[in-house]
Amino acid sequence: MCGILGIVDGEDVVRQLYAGLMTLQHRGQDAAGIMAYDGRFNLKKGNGLVRDVFNAKNLARLRGPTGLGHVRYPTVGGGGADDAQPFYVNAPFGISLIHNGNLTNYSALKDELYRRDFRHLDSTCDAEVILNVLADELSREQLRHFSPQSAFRAVRRVSVRIEGAYSVLAIVGSKGMLAFRDPLGIKPAIFGRNEDGWAFASESVALDVLGYEVQRDVRPGEAIFVDPEGSFHSEQLFPPRPRHCIFEWVYFARPDSVIDGLSVYETRLRLGQELANVCREQGISADVVIPVPDTARAAALSLAAALGVTFREGLIKNRYIGRTFIMPGDRLRRASVRHKLNPIKSEIAGKRVLLVDDSIVRGNTSREIVSMVREAGAKEVYFGSYSPALRYPCVYGIDMSTRGEFIARDKSTDQIEQMIGADRLIYQTIRGLESGVAGGEERLGTFCMACFDGHYPTEISKKVFATIEQERNLAHTRLASAPDGEEQDF
Repeated sequence: MCGILGIVDGEDVVRQLYAGLMTLQHRGQDAAGIMAYDGRFNLKKGNGLVRDVFNAKNLARLRGPTGLGHVRYPTVGGGGADDAQPFYVNAPFGISLIHNGNLTNYSALKDELYRRDFRHLDSTCDAEVILNVLADELSREQLRHFSPQSAFRAVRRVSVRIEGAYSVLAIVGSKGMLAFRDPLGIKPAIFGRNEDGWAFASESVALDVLGYEVQRDVRPGEAIFVDPEGSFHSEQLFPPRPRHCIFEWVYFARPDSVIDGLSVYETRLRLGQELANVCREQGISADVVIPVPDTARAAALSLAAALGVTFREGLIKNRYIGRTFIMPGDRLRRASVRHKLNPIKSEIAGKRVLLVDDSIVRGNTSREIVSMVREAGAKEVYFGSYSPALRYPCVYGIDMSTRGEFIARDKSTDQIEQMIGADRLIYQTIRGLESGVAGGEERLGTFCMACFDGHYPTEISKKVFATIEQERNLAHTRLASAPDGEEQDF
């Protein structure tokens, strides 16, 4: 999962890009990068948080009225500085590209680019593959007579060659900015405008913060081109068949974002109400409902209201610790939990506590939290997940690419309950998940829920599963020895 941002404006955009990436930092904490274009491509990227990669000196040289920004955690590749985005090729026109998602045919495409197209790739990141496929297809156009239609024809051919989930932004030299999204719209992309230009982002919150008025989402299967004068062009290249990643609303997106027309905050309120129904059916009787901050707060609040139980903030978060879900490696995740959360004993001692969290992936965080609450004097500890049990690998860009990472892969709810040390474990139902996010019958059937139900919206062979799992295991191994950031000019 990554955060993408692209801006076409009348003046230097680097300050906007920096501010926007800070807003999207929750989407990736391993690496960050900015590319600005002023007739020359100016790049800074490296490992670390946005505030650590950039400083006044390197921001000052990132000049240009067009730019791209990216925050990343790796789902393909080694995760070193060489895999940080944006990427660049010098022909045709000079193209720089970023993307959010995951190519399921990454390995086959990389081999094809080398053997058939004689293209050398320096990284293990699938964004570089998309960039080179785009450059190859664009070079087949009549470039002396380039137009937005040239870009759209190239993207149509690109989308035939690449498979999986992708939301892409690219600077095509002096010609303009290109945006496109896979026909299923698995990963989010939205755009807005102000009086000076246009901005594209993973989430609406970035547009809000930067002062752009939201126009709409990039439609699944759509391509958009904005030239340097700000003229807007779009074409629906493929019929939209939406299968939006439901984990965006469950966990990843900020609550103040609206994604594909659905408020993240309101969906989490509905998910809490759905979980309350399950609690009633299972006879759960608690004295207090406590959210695991921060993602679960809205769901816990609505669940408590629906059950008529007191809501309290019983776990206080250290906001200077990263999101444990996207930390590479179980050891770091486990150590981080105790540094990140501290209980308020007066809200816990002697009470039957119902903890509410967004999900249980590996079980490490849940186990540590249950243990922490018991140590604070809880009479009983119940654990409610407002999403169902995660059992299947995500091949589209969430850091859950191997079945071995799931505590629920081959265990019953009772067994997981025992493993995390809870007195009761309450999972959301599949139906409750979809109903809660959809908010109405017209949106049912428009989500990818493969990590919960095993129904993948694209064809995934056993070989692809094995390859992705191998690459992900290799990525975890390499992260420990990844080099520091790099700085480049073109």
